[in-house]
Amino acid sequence: MMVGVLACAACGGRTAKSNAAGGQDTLTERQRDSVLAKSRIPGASGVGRAMSAADSTSARVRASDSVRDSEP
Repeated sequence: MMVGVLACAACGGRTAKSNAAGGQDTLTERQRDSVLAKSRIPGASGVGRAMSAADSTSARVRASDSVRDSEP
């Protein structure tokens, strides 16, 4: 169940939103999260750890899928 939650979190699912001025954001959600993770805001390091965990889980899911797809 945890793998599914992390996999969904890694995929995102949101599209780019308009900023307050009515234009388009130039950064993706992942890029914004990365900037946040590197900031000095309290708790921001947790964002980086969550991104790492999601990346790790996604890699394991992809590896599992590739093994399953290659079976006869």
